Amino acid sequence: MNRGPLTRGGAIAAGALSVLMLAACGGQATGGSPDASGESAEGYPVTVQTLFGDVTVEDRPTNVVAMGWSDAETALALGVQPVGVADWQGYGAPGVGPWAADLFDSEPAQLATLEPNLEEIATLDPDVVLDTRSDNSQDRYDLLSPLGPVVGPPPGVEVTYGTTWQEQTRQVAQVLGEDERGEELIAGLEAEFETIREENPDFADLTIAVGAYFDGRYGAYVPGDGRVDLLQNLGFQYESEITDMADGAFYVDLSPELVEVLDADLTIVFPIGDTADVLREDPVLQGIGSAEDGRLIIMDDPALANAFSSGSTLGISYALDGIVPLVHETLDRE
Repeated sequence: MNRGPLTRGGAIAAGALSVLMLAACGGQATGGSPDASGESAEGYPVTVQTLFGDVTVEDRPTNVVAMGWSDAETALALGVQPVGVADWQGYGAPGVGPWAADLFDSEPAQLATLEPNLEEIATLDPDVVLDTRSDNSQDRYDLLSPLGPVVGPPPGVEVTYGTTWQEQTRQVAQVLGEDERGEELIAGLEAEFETIREENPDFADLTIAVGAYFDGRYGAYVPGDGRVDLLQNLGFQYESEITDMADGAFYVDLSPELVEVLDADLTIVFPIGDTADVLREDPVLQGIGSAEDGRLIIMDDPALANAFSSGSTLGISYALDGIVPLVHETLDRE
């Protein structure tokens, strides 16, 4: 699902302990293995700063397990194919969006998201576990740590799943020894944003709100979430009381009487696990000011909604190609 998880994952199964003890050799602070000469690859070891302290990866990883939201797409963009992928958005094999799927030569193992199966991950013999965009919980970090070095969110991330695409790209690039390529990806996408801002300077005069419809109710995203950040990077302003309601979360459930907080100069809403027709026919959503004035975008293309939610350089670039024309159409721009 592309709303993202709102709870955090489970506990170590009793039967997994013996497997984990074998998989943990060297502990969380080491990864990879030196070559026959006993020396690490050039540039290694590397030490990555995370929310849970510094993590050292001793050698270039060969078995990369991507557990965090869009970690797999980020690794693929950097030229590395994970052996295991947590499919947060429910794509099905190979666990990434269509903008990244062709970068796999062979299908990776599909892994659970909120409640990782530690035995399954251990069989992949991970050199490193990427979990750079997660719920920021110590519990999840401690759960995964026996498997190998875990690269969690960077220091300073306050919103759950709030690692920016720039931070994620740099962390993963550092782990994989692809720092130069990472900076190229960041510069390329930032140039795309800059071009769109220059071509649409009046975006800066407009406020935005972003919501989803999931399991029969609405919710709203707040700054720190990748979807809101994408629109803010285009120049749009976010001025809403929703932020105060979030209390550190990236998403706020809205009761019917609070759906009106989604009103803005431009509102974007998409369904999760339902059809867009439900939103078009819902009097609650259609009663907010932006809907009545024709300033509501109901994102009915699942691929575009998933790209909008992906948070990876590959997915965001795909999303920009679809979102900007939708904004122009909705606001009657040439």
